[in-house]
Amino acid sequence: MIPRHQKLLFGILLAASLIMGVTLWQLRERAHQRLIAGQDSAPTSAPVIAPADVATLLVANDGDSSLLTQQHSLPLPVDPGARARAVLAKLLDLYAAPDAAHPVSGGGASVLQVFLLPAPQIADASGKIKLGGFKPGESGGEDRAALSQEAQQSGPLLAVVNLTGSFAANHPSGIETETLTVLSIVGTLHANLPRVTQVRFLVDGLPRSTLAGHADLTRTYLTTDAAPAEGAAQ
Repeated sequence: MIPRHQKLLFGILLAASLIMGVTLWQLRERAHQRLIAGQDSAPTSAPVIAPADVATLLVANDGDSSLLTQQHSLPLPVDPGARARAVLAKLLDLYAAPDAAHPVSGGGASVLQVFLLPAPQIADASGKIKLGGFKPGESGGEDRAALSQEAQQSGPLLAVVNLTGSFAANHPSGIETETLTVLSIVGTLHANLPRVTQVRFLVDGLPRSTLAGHADLTRTYLTTDAAPAEGAAQ
């Protein structure tokens, strides 16, 4: 026989358990509704997609040591520096393809940045051309950004192409193949950004003597150095 006070205590505990269960269920539902409302009201932004445009590439051909003009439709940003990087990325993707006429590994990811600066007009005491206030390897991102903005407004441009160390390390060695790579980059930049008249190269943000032992990366290349042969448009 269960004592009366134990029955009363059991009843109180059962009622308390039911009340707690109902309360927890209500809190859970409220939290779920708030979560759904927050997701529905959260602003969503569409991804920024650059419009497709026609890029002119000067593609190297090892068969006859020529630069062939090709046209490709690809998304091109409005910003000149980003646009330059996009066209060079496409060029190096062509070189990384299995059937490339100028095989070079690395692809588009080998182009880290392209800086656009005012083209140099003066020489220093040693006779070397100054790079419009930019010295390869130095910091000063804010000053460099200001120069880049100024350069995009008027006048001829110097493009500083920053390549990855792995691209240089894995590039086939040889004066002809290295020169073709360099000149195809120079010519492609000028074909898409006609105000680019000079090009310099960095590797991992630092000066490098040669690309893979032969092509000189310490010099300033003129875009007139890269004269294309006639090639089929694609």
